[in-house]
Amino acid sequence: ENMAKHGNGSHLTGTIARLVRDRGFGFIKDEESETQYFFHLSSYQGNFETLSEGDRVRFVRDTEKEQKGPRADKVEKL
Repeated sequence: ENMAKHGNGSHLTGTIARLVRDRGFGFIKDEESETQYFFHLSSYQGNFETLSEGDRVRFVRDTEKEQKGPRADKVEKL
């Protein structure tokens, strides 16, 4: 299996497009595909309070939890 393809395991890079702090989630825009990924604060590796819109992040796609659309996991600030 080729892990370089988009899917579980490969790191993607993007920008925080939107944060909904009071509800504890946000959206990341993938740099390459322009796809918007949903992420929950529990998927962020760091202090959610220090994260801002426009920050560059690295993440993996969480295909197991995708019900409504693309979802990001293991989100870290670059």
